[in-house]
Amino acid sequence: FQYLKRFHQGCDLDSFWYEELSVEGSPAECLQLFLLHCGVVDPSWAELRNFTWFLNIQLGDCEASVFCNPNFVRDTLNGF
Repeated sequence: FQYLKRFHQGCDLDSFWYEELSVEGSPAECLQLFLLHCGVVDPSWAELRNFTWFLNIQLGDCEASVFCNPNFVRDTLNGF
């Protein structure tokens, strides 16, 4: 949700890192963003769960990758 919220607001995500256990927004806002970005017009709960699970895995891998670390790549992969 933290990434989707910032993406939806047009923020730069290159320097953002997930903040574990921090609470942002309301459950309704979270669900609204998931529905907006999941890519399915009328998703089931299972489709929403799969979307959030996949997104979470991808973003976790991205944060763990040295190639996505702005301190390592500097400005060579801006916006990657």
